[in-house]
Amino acid sequence: MITQLSFEETRVIGVMVEKEKTTPDQYPLSLNALMNGCNQKSNREPVVNFDESRVQAVLDGLREKRLVMEEGGYGSRVPKYKHRFANTEFGELKLNEQELAVIAVMFLRGPQTPGELRTRTNRLCTFKDVQEVEVLLEQLINRDDGPFVVKLPREPGKRESRYAHLFSGEPDLASMPVAVASGTGGAQKDRVLALEERIEALEQRLAQLEARL
Repeated sequence: MITQLSFEETRVIGVMVEKEKTTPDQYPLSLNALMNGCNQKSNREPVVNFDESRVQAVLDGLREKRLVMEEGGYGSRVPKYKHRFANTEFGELKLNEQELAVIAVMFLRGPQTPGELRTRTNRLCTFKDVQEVEVLLEQLINRDDGPFVVKLPREPGKRESRYAHLFSGEPDLASMPVAVASGTGGAQKDRVLALEERIEALEQRLAQLEARL
């Protein structure tokens, strides 16, 4: 039985998992850093505009579920937060690096194809090819303590099916945005992914420079 999470809770946990890996010098995260991470324009679908009070309310709920803990900032009075979502002594959920990366990216970007997941997790882990992603997704579907992931019906005209996480229950197919079509649209999507990666890399460099200052 997996813990049921709201959309806001998955966004906050996804940000924590991502930043723990990509900007470890700034982790655990302050409330302001968490808010900025939730509201990023790149690598987030949908883009949101959470204010601090909303993020704080989500953190309070996650603390009650024992999925987040607060720590005092080093040399600072600003509280900082870290996730206890997986791989901690406090919880039973154990995920390897690839499994945690895939779920975190689903938390941040919703349902995705294996090809999209391979590209979008490259800052968090490494997959040698799309087939390795597909094998891992099947493992997440068939885990004894799961399932954690579901394969969605393939849309007409699409070459790949999308996969969604189940930490917020069964996905509402009617409310999901239509995926970009294959063919010319697929090539355009690849260019968009490349631009998103460049933006994310620049954001990380800026965050590191700000931390040094």
